Amino acid sequence: MSLVVVVGCFFLGLFGAFRAEGKSPFCEILGSPELPLLSKEGDVTIGGAFSIHSQITQPPLSFTDTPTRLTCSSLNLREFRFAQTMIFAIEEINRSDFLLPNVSIGYRIYDNCGSTLSSIRAAMALMNGEEWTEENTCSGQSAVHAIIGESESSSTIVLSRTTGPFKIPVISHSATCECLSNRQEFPSFFRTIASDLYQSRALAQLVKHFGWSWVGAINSDSDYGNSGMAIFLAAAQEEGVCVEYTEKFHRTEPEKLKKVIEVIRKSTARVIVGFLAHVEMNNLLEQMSLHNITGLQFIGVEAWITADSLITPTSFRVLGGSLGFAVQKANISGFADFVIKEFWETAFQSIKMNRSYVTSYEENLDLIEIKDYNDDVAELRYSGNIYKAVYAVAHSLHSIMKCKDNEGCDKTVRVSPWQVVESLKQVNFTIKNGDQVWFEGTGAAVARYEVVNWQLGSDGSVQFKPVGHYDASLPPGQKFVLRTEAIIWPGGNTEVPVSVCSERCLPGTHKVLQKGKPICCYDCVPCADGEISNTTDSNDCTKCPEEYWSNQKRDTCILKTVEFLSFTEVMGKVLVFFALFGELLTLLVAILFWINKDTPLVRANNSELSFLLLFSLTLCFLCSLTFIGRPSEWSCMLRHTAFGITFVLCISCVLGKTIVVLMAFRATLPGSNVMKWFGPAQQRLSVLAFTLIQLVICILWLTINPPFPFKNMKHYKEKIILECALGSPIGFWAVFVYIGLLAILCFILAFLARKLPDNFNEAKFITFSMLIFCAVWITFIPAYVSSPGKFTVAVEIFAILASSAGLLFCIFAPKCFIIVLKPELNTKKHLMGKAQSKSL
Repeated sequence: MSLVVVVGCFFLGLFGAFRAEGKSPFCEILGSPELPLLSKEGDVTIGGAFSIHSQITQPPLSFTDTPTRLTCSSLNLREFRFAQTMIFAIEEINRSDFLLPNVSIGYRIYDNCGSTLSSIRAAMALMNGEEWTEENTCSGQSAVHAIIGESESSSTIVLSRTTGPFKIPVISHSATCECLSNRQEFPSFFRTIASDLYQSRALAQLVKHFGWSWVGAINSDSDYGNSGMAIFLAAAQEEGVCVEYTEKFHRTEPEKLKKVIEVIRKSTARVIVGFLAHVEMNNLLEQMSLHNITGLQFIGVEAWITADSLITPTSFRVLGGSLGFAVQKANISGFADFVIKEFWETAFQSIKMNRSYVTSYEENLDLIEIKDYNDDVAELRYSGNIYKAVYAVAHSLHSIMKCKDNEGCDKTVRVSPWQVVESLKQVNFTIKNGDQVWFEGTGAAVARYEVVNWQLGSDGSVQFKPVGHYDASLPPGQKFVLRTEAIIWPGGNTEVPVSVCSERCLPGTHKVLQKGKPICCYDCVPCADGEISNTTDSNDCTKCPEEYWSNQKRDTCILKTVEFLSFTEVMGKVLVFFALFGELLTLLVAILFWINKDTPLVRANNSELSFLLLFSLTLCFLCSLTFIGRPSEWSCMLRHTAFGITFVLCISCVLGKTIVVLMAFRATLPGSNVMKWFGPAQQRLSVLAFTLIQLVICILWLTINPPFPFKNMKHYKEKIILECALGSPIGFWAVFVYIGLLAILCFILAFLARKLPDNFNEAKFITFSMLIFCAVWITFIPAYVSSPGKFTVAVEIFAILASSAGLLFCIFAPKCFIIVLKPELNTKKHLMGKAQSKSL
């Protein structure tokens, strides 16, 4: 807005002066004309605007006297080389027989001293020329046909907006602000450098490449800095890079700079992206050196990364190891000799010969000091862009003036600036070093950068060493090439510095954002059981498949441990031992009874049912082994049905013996013939009938919904319990309840017969055995329900073994004691005598 006001006031002044002097036959400049630093007359003229001095002293404004001239100081060698490059290219074209063969190009170069105000003055001078008056009207053609400059985006914007209404082409060599790509606002602007759109995105990619997710950002408070930083911040967000702070300052704001220094000192980011013009970067460098802030990794832009003016005795402590994008080196043949000889003999002599330039000459004596210096020429970069810009204008003029190889150019053609604008859009040529020059739709060149690294040479001098390149014209994946091994980091380190808000989350953990902080600030939380993360910095954990579980590090899914009661584990071995031990005892008792089958004691205790009971107990001990081992379809069906049938057979035998005892006692009563109704045949039939009922239940169970092997993954998350599912719970509980009913019936009958005479004392032992049997299976139910995994099977096996052992010991142990240790009591006489004594 301030620019519009200044320009508007200037033109209003001109218009007012013209109306006031309406009788005057000519147009007159108000005040004194602005004189160029370097100039030469020619058939056509190209203007130039550079910040050959970087500081300006404002005159005192009393508003009573005419302000004195602005005083410039602090020579900027790089900008002076730009002016020399422009003159070199013009002189080279003037000597050419192929490009504008009979046309001479003149130049008018102004020093704007790094000031926007001076930029406006230079723009007005380039359009108006040096004459005090102009005959006829003020609507004549501008003094120049094109303008080369300026170096900074803000000054270039001022220049382009001032000259834009007059359609004078402005070609910048280093103004990279993306805002200048707006063809509606800047229709006559061109540049031989790429827009910051590419550089800003490349900066974000560079930061991402080295894993720096936590950076600081500082930019010039200007169109260049603000536009470039806005693009970088958007690109950084897309790349997942977080910016701890974003600060900006202008070269005229020392207080803001102090605030920036304080922010840098307090920050935790070890990487700083500096989107700064070289003047602001120089100011920042001075303050950081003053406060001894070192060891930070700077990421720079083309405006300052290769600026010689930043090289001071203390600057490397701050900027050593900096990385950034730079324009490719100029490589202009013959230029090194020109800057130390021909320039001073021709161009600079024009200042001394023209008396109008005496003041300008005296003010620029500092240029003489670098007369014999050209060591910096080999490192020049932007000079190549100026060289291309001058040649682009020359090719445009060549086309407009209809130049031909043999006939030369038509000098009668009146060249207008707008014609140069249109012709520039069509130029496409190759300069002598092989670079192709053309302008894309936005008036910019293709983005090509070198990646340079601040390093110390063997002689201790600061060098800008190329360590890679970036070419936006290449396909994705080939644009960026870096030689990381060639980079020297701050402090002379060879390892990539780390700049993160939070350390990287290792596999097995995932990121949980810290409340109120950027996404790069997080805590690393271990994955939950059953979940894994196998990548670094994982945002979430992945749940393992159902049959898999996470390992201890939570970075791999492994097969869950399949758990079942096996023969090889300790508990399985112990149970097998007791099962076989019970089996052995049962066989020993059976053998003992078989040997003594004709003795009164064995005969008196119903030897047939005793042997059948011992056989069923043998099966009971054996069926417990079917519960051990890996469950299969057949083992699941066998274990439950074998358990149900063998136990019913066993309880049926005990029930038969109990009934026999009761019937035998009743048979001793006078007139009783009850034994004929419950003889051996009836006993066998009763055992068979009770067993057949259980057999039918088992067959129905196996037919309708049999037991089957089942992977239980709900009880334990980290392992699979391989067990036998019941299939039909009704079938299982029917088998179990039927056994319980028979046991209760047997217990009741045995309890009723417990006080029979001693020779029928077996009822007492049956009572105890049934009491133990019922107690075991009653306690089995809650233990079975509450026991986890393989312990459920172990509880069931224990119940089978305990109840079987209880029957074996309670029923047969007393008889074995008499047979083995008290054989004198195993006689009919003793048994009968004992009966008689009792009856008495």
